[in-house]
Amino acid sequence: MLTKHKNSSQLFFDTNFFQNSVPTSLSMSTVSAKPNYLVSKLQKTSPVVAFNGARLQHKQRWTNPQTTLAIVPSSTFLQMGSQDASSETPILVVGILHLVVSVGIFLAMDMFSNKAFVAAAIRFPSALFGMFCIFSVLVILDSTVPAVATSLIDFFEPALLFIQRWLPLFYVPSLVVLPLSVKSIPTASGIKLCFIIVGGWLATLAAAGYTAITVRRMVKTEMTDAECMGKPSPFSNVELWSWSGVFLISFVGALLYPAALGTSARTCLPFLLASTVLGYIVGSGFPSDVKKVFHPIICCALSADLAAFAYGYFSKSGLDPVLGSYLTKVSSNPGAGDVLMGFLGSIILSFAFLMFKQRKLVKRHAAEIFTSVILSTIFSLYSTALVGRLVGLEPSLTVSILPRCITVALALSIVLFEGTNPSLTAAMIVLTGLVGANFVQATLDKLQFPALSAKEPEALPFCAIAYALNGIFGSLLCSIPAVRQSLLAVVG
Repeated sequence: MLTKHKNSSQLFFDTNFFQNSVPTSLSMSTVSAKPNYLVSKLQKTSPVVAFNGARLQHKQRWTNPQTTLAIVPSSTFLQMGSQDASSETPILVVGILHLVVSVGIFLAMDMFSNKAFVAAAIRFPSALFGMFCIFSVLVILDSTVPAVATSLIDFFEPALLFIQRWLPLFYVPSLVVLPLSVKSIPTASGIKLCFIIVGGWLATLAAAGYTAITVRRMVKTEMTDAECMGKPSPFSNVELWSWSGVFLISFVGALLYPAALGTSARTCLPFLLASTVLGYIVGSGFPSDVKKVFHPIICCALSADLAAFAYGYFSKSGLDPVLGSYLTKVSSNPGAGDVLMGFLGSIILSFAFLMFKQRKLVKRHAAEIFTSVILSTIFSLYSTALVGRLVGLEPSLTVSILPRCITVALALSIVLFEGTNPSLTAAMIVLTGLVGANFVQATLDKLQFPALSAKEPEALPFCAIAYALNGIFGSLLCSIPAVRQSLLAVVG
């Protein structure tokens, strides 16, 4: 569960650190045919390339000639193999439309549920409630009409793959505007924050690791192969040059016509968004040794900051106003960061499909997964509050970083305490993830947790489950008034 997948290029939280991506397995339809015939046919075709960047990897297990085999992708628009040139364009158009519709439904569900919860004065994360509803529907359908459940998953597969591939971008805005968030924080307090983040991550990782190992030995969990997951493919040169063109054109246009789109935020949105995407694409292509020091999400944030600095310099407006336009938190006047963070609710909704797909894995390892996640989350919350008080950190800053163990997508949707700094909260969560992404493998080895880092047959499903459950349980725990009051009492 507490592992790092070395071959992915994206980020991912596992208890308190980024893992490479939120995995979603590709949907497969079934056909009945003779195995040898199917193998020969498949070997003659060209390699399968995913429409939105996901590469299919799975193990084929042959039984008898009459066995139903899951080998043909059900959503044909996601796969582009050896087809006639005349048929590729309609498939591409249908694929884009399907992707837009599936992602649009996620966004619409999140928006409407959030408005309903705000109108009803409900302080529980609306996206989390939506996730529980989707998961319940999938479980009910799977037990009554499995075909409908499968069709529902197939329909939303493009959206799930889209979220998987671009996940890090949705967390970047909090790092981009970090210079504004920490401007009023004294240097001494900043050092204390860094100490709490790094030391807290190490302590929480150790607590989770020891708990998982102990529970596994107690229940004697049977280790079997986990589900193989689809992995994102490298970004293409077409994507790189396309976004480069968008950046250059929109940057020059914004300089020449600062009010072209009505407000500074909307005018700067295209080139700031393009610079963020370009930073991620370029950073994802770095060698693995470079990524250990210069993580793609750091490259992503620096790219956006450099673009903001350049625009502020040439337009004579300065850096701070441009960063303010990057993340306005005003729905009627969104910036590039607001667009990216608008997908955070969709990430939570996608957890329902992830949990449903990995329900067998959760059931088999339920004891160690739930025990380690629950205990590590409680430990993280209360140890952060206690250490903040012991080192003399300002109570407002301590309260702001309490949910460092909860994913940004959920932490920002909860009004945990009054007077907190949401931008600082998000930045500290992302920084915690970066520490984990760079040092988790070496740390697990030093702590003598090889069973958690090297011997698992497939690490990514465990990371995905821990990512979802940690955020879910942390959010539920912090939604309890008694827990919030006890944390405030510890903070002092």
